Amino acid sequence: MSASTRTAENLGTPAPALSVGPVVLPTPDRAVDLQVRVSTPMSGDGLPVILLSHGQGFSNHLSSLHGYAPLAQYWAAHGFVVIQPTHLSSRTLDLDTGAPDAPMYWRSRAEDMTLILDRLDEIEAAVPGLSGRVDRGRIAVAGHSMGGHTASLLLGARLTDPLDGAEVDLADPRISAGVLLAAPGRGGDALTEFVKENYSFLATTDFSTMTAPALVVAGDQDASEHLTVEGPEWHAGPYRLAPGRKTLLTLFGAEHGLGGISGYDVAETTDESPERVSAVQRLTSAYLCTEFYPGDPAWRDACAELTNGPDPVGRVEAKGYGAGPA
Repeated sequence: MSASTRTAENLGTPAPALSVGPVVLPTPDRAVDLQVRVSTPMSGDGLPVILLSHGQGFSNHLSSLHGYAPLAQYWAAHGFVVIQPTHLSSRTLDLDTGAPDAPMYWRSRAEDMTLILDRLDEIEAAVPGLSGRVDRGRIAVAGHSMGGHTASLLLGARLTDPLDGAEVDLADPRISAGVLLAAPGRGGDALTEFVKENYSFLATTDFSTMTAPALVVAGDQDASEHLTVEGPEWHAGPYRLAPGRKTLLTLFGAEHGLGGISGYDVAETTDESPERVSAVQRLTSAYLCTEFYPGDPAWRDACAELTNGPDPVGRVEAKGYGAGPA
C-alpha cells in the first residue's frame, strides 16, 4: 500500500487476500517454536504491517494464530500485512513450563512480537509473493483483552516485575502506532482480589510512559467484573492515563467481545453484533490509514459516517493532536 496507491477508497473496496499459516520460526530458547499466520493482500506494495496479539478466552483455538479472522481478514483485504503469533499462553499449546511469567506469559508475549520484527525476512520469504512488498517503516501493533496488554507494553507502557521488583520496559521503537481493543486498565485498587492474587503483573501497569499514538477501543457495557471493580471505564485507562496522541472510541452497547471480533459466530461472544464488528473493522483500518499517512481523510470520513451520523455506533474522544486529524 504505497502512498501513491493508498487512498480512503481502498478501505471500502476489499481486495483478494492470501493467508498462510503456520509459518514456523525455529526458536530454540523458547518452550516451543513460534508459529505465526500471515495474511496479506495479493497485490500492491509498500504494505504496512499490523502485529495482532490474541486474547485469552474459553475457546480452544481463538487464542492462537487461528483466531480473530474478522479483523485479520478485513485488514488484509484492505491493504495491511497482518501477522498473528500463537503466544505461549494459548490453550492450543496447554503448556505448563514453570516460567516466571506463566500462565499469561506476559513478558514472552511482547517478546514474540519483537522476534517477529527481527525475523521479517524469514516471514516474507515464507509467504508466496510477499518479499519486497512490506513497508517496514509503518508497523502497528493491535491486541484484544490480554493482547491489548501486550500491545500496550510494546507501545511503551511499563510494569514492575512481581518477582524481583525491577521495572520492565518492552517497548519496540519499530512500532509506531497501536490499537488497543478492550485492553486492561490501571492496576492498584482498580483490580479485583482474584487478579491481585493470581495476575499480580497487572497491579503495577504504568501508562505514563506509553507515548506512541494509539486508538483505544472500549465497550460501554464491558464491566469485566472478574478483573476490575471500576466497571467499563477501566478499559479507557490506556487513553486517560497515557500521554501523547491518543484516541478513544467508546462503543455503545458493546461488551468484552466488541460484537464478536475474536471469531465468526463464536459462543463466548456475549454481545454478538455483525454491525458492531463491521464498525470496529472500518474504524480501526481508517485510524491506522490516517496515522500512517497524515492528511488522509479515512479516519475523518469513517467517524463522520459511524460516530457522528444519526445512528452512531459510539463516541470518539482525542487528545494530543492540537488542531490535527483526530
